[in-house]
Amino acid sequence: MKKLVLLILGICLVSTSFAQLKFIKRIFSNEKDTTRRASFMPIPVFGYAQETGFEFGLGSIYSFYVDKHDVTNRSSNFFGAASYSTTGTYNVTLRGDAWTKKNGLHFIGEIRFKDMPFNFYGIGNGTVEADKDKLVQQMTKVLFDAEKAIAKNTYTGISVGFENHRFTDKETGGIYSTDPLVYDKDGGSVLLLGISQSYDTRNSNNYPTKGFFGRISYQYAPDFFGRENFTGSQIKLNVRNFWSFNKKIVLGVQGIYYTVQGKGNTSFYMLPQLGNDEIMRGYYGGRYRDENLVAAQAEIRYRFMERLGLVVFGGGGKVFANSSANLKNLKPNYGIGGRYFFDPEKGLSIRLDYGVGEKRPNEERQSGFYISFAEAF
Repeated sequence: MKKLVLLILGICLVSTSFAQLKFIKRIFSNEKDTTRRASFMPIPVFGYAQETGFEFGLGSIYSFYVDKHDVTNRSSNFFGAASYSTTGTYNVTLRGDAWTKKNGLHFIGEIRFKDMPFNFYGIGNGTVEADKDKLVQQMTKVLFDAEKAIAKNTYTGISVGFENHRFTDKETGGIYSTDPLVYDKDGGSVLLLGISQSYDTRNSNNYPTKGFFGRISYQYAPDFFGRENFTGSQIKLNVRNFWSFNKKIVLGVQGIYYTVQGKGNTSFYMLPQLGNDEIMRGYYGGRYRDENLVAAQAEIRYRFMERLGLVVFGGGGKVFANSSANLKNLKPNYGIGGRYFFDPEKGLSIRLDYGVGEKRPNEERQSGFYISFAEAF
């Protein structure tokens, strides 16, 4: 009996070892899956911040082709993430990016529910750490975009969105309650109706190695809810271009310009914010916000294996009021990152980036670490 147990244990250990070797070989394999089959990738969400405590949850991405036989058909990607913190707050996000056959129609959707604390520093490009004020934001956001190809590489679209924001000031007497430039402190609801125009010659919507992408959108928020809810418009311009130096090295550049104009005073929660996991990495999101945002970045991507890559990036940007439109006092950012391509054929990756920003007088240098799906742009 003892020999039988030892034999079974030996077989289990050998089988486990072979399975582990097979798994390790697969995740570092240089071979692409040419079947164009669907892929699914989950990653844990875990982090710590002073304002949220420990945060944990799960994120995942599901990707597929509507037409497997058409090699020009762009991949459709659906992303979901949910996290909960030890302070009892939560963040739930669902995003979709779908392409029909022959890329004739393009749909973008987002649903987000959020109940999270954050640090508010005031309005403008020169806020200081000493003014940090702790708030709690409750947000519901729903966005839907539909674009149709009207010519080669050219798309015209319409959009509809809804946002509801509510805020609680955890430290009364701070800049949030005393700054006269902070309008609609209690939050509000916004209905957005818009149009867009895009031109896209990229060879991939996930990991482009050549081509141009440009998109401009205009959204108007009518006086639908009355009272002090936001009424006005916003314009977003996003341009990108990519060049290949060889099979492994790609240069990408991006420039954005966002502007929000309210009828009267603009609600502070609608103001463009500098810093996130896609552009101006290294800055706390919302540290700087104002009526206008301009930013640009360049990224060199070195994909030394089908499954693994490295990047270096750098750029600059700022926020500014309508009365001070200029390119002075741009804030710098730079950093490095690593990539693991869990679906090499589609160019889908898990992204780890560390970004560094400016060092203001009497403050520590600003920086940030990011774990995300897919490329920054």
